[in-house]
Amino acid sequence: MAGPDPAVAALRSAVRPGLAATTGPVLVACSGGADSVALAAALAFEAPRAGRVVGAVTVDHGLQAGSADQARRTAELLRSLRLSPVLVVPVTVGAAGGPEGAARDARAAALSAAAREHGATVALGHTLDDQAETVLLGLARGSGPRSVAGMVEHRPPFWRPLLGLRRETTRAACAAQQLPVWDDPWNTDPAYTRVRLRTEVLPLLEEVLGGGVAPALGRTAAMLREDLDALDSLAAAELDALQGPDGALPAGPLAELPAAVRRRVLRSWLHRSGVRDLQAVHLAAVDALLTRWRGQGQADLPGGTGVVRTSGRLVVQRGAAPGPRTGRRTARPTAVPPEEP
Repeated sequence: MAGPDPAVAALRSAVRPGLAATTGPVLVACSGGADSVALAAALAFEAPRAGRVVGAVTVDHGLQAGSADQARRTAELLRSLRLSPVLVVPVTVGAAGGPEGAARDARAAALSAAAREHGATVALGHTLDDQAETVLLGLARGSGPRSVAGMVEHRPPFWRPLLGLRRETTRAACAAQQLPVWDDPWNTDPAYTRVRLRTEVLPLLEEVLGGGVAPALGRTAAMLREDLDALDSLAAAELDALQGPDGALPAGPLAELPAAVRRRVLRSWLHRSGVRDLQAVHLAAVDALLTRWRGQGQADLPGGTGVVRTSGRLVVQRGAAPGPRTGRRTARPTAVPPEEP
């Protein structure tokens, strides 16, 4: 007896290890496009064999005419695959971050809420091609190595089992199973940066560099994530060793650490101290208290907090009057962008 189509087999093989390694229900985030439909079909096939409950959620962004009808058709398809429960979640998309960013934020919030409500992991259909696009966007932003490291397979509540597969494989799997696919017109609109990367930049890179660009970017991201995870682990150990009972950090030993470790220690320390929304300019100002110390005043941080160097220690101050600026502010501070949900 002949086995499944190679593309179908590749999808099923991709989801099998994750289903076996974890517990609890799974919700497939499905837009009706080839990537998420192929993922839903693979999980529907493998879930009973793994003893797992798999449902689905489709988000109606309400940004296109007929979006509610499309969400309904997608839900019907998911139910035909015997997924349960199948949720249709309408969202209101704001304006912050532009159309792409605002839609992404609304979708992420809806998927995270569904995960909490059902105690579930949310499976996302991002492929190797999406990973390559994300890496290129991170390079263009210049927002640090984390953004260039791309998306990770597991980051609760999200799970991305298809990061090793090409977009063409998901489309072939849908065709082999005669599954209807919705092609979102926004995915071909050159007004969006990611679309131009997909349709213009990556094909040009493939032509100029002789092919294999997307897999190479994916490998680079994976290797970089390993290095970053190692640095984060070293920084966590240093922070635990250096931080005093009062929460302060000794300036001398901290200044001697390599810059990549030192700045991670500072970032984790500030997060641990309740400081959020850190930008690169804030971290540089605090780091200057160690590396360019000349008796300067407070480094101002978000939320009315600041850091001062006193008696050879760094101390977080809350609600203190702003002191002299220790770092140059920029018109557009650099931040690490969120992952695509």
